Amino acid sequence: NLEDQLGSKIFEVESKIQVEIYSRVGCHLCEIAIDNARKVISQIDGINLMLEVIDVDSNLEIREKYGDKVPVTLINGKLFDYFAIDQAEFKLSLLKLHQHQ
Repeated sequence: NLEDQLGSKIFEVESKIQVEIYSRVGCHLCEIAIDNARKVISQIDGINLMLEVIDVDSNLEIREKYGDKVPVTLINGKLFDYFAIDQAEFKLSLLKLHQHQ
């Protein structure tokens, strides 16, 4: 059958975990949060992770929502944390989310 010919991998759907960090230029805490997120993401193999850094000042709606709370980290659109990223907690959250996908 077609599945045998092509291999079962073609029928697997790879899920992606989207991490967004709302930041702004010149924000030292933002730089630390982004660095911590990148460190954790680099330690995790086998999970499709996408990190996007978004400047809160590039959009009025985003600035009004998050401007006084940066850095703000979201995982798959849900709030993870304001200000700092605890690396151990962040990694655990990503791994748990991956297990439930």
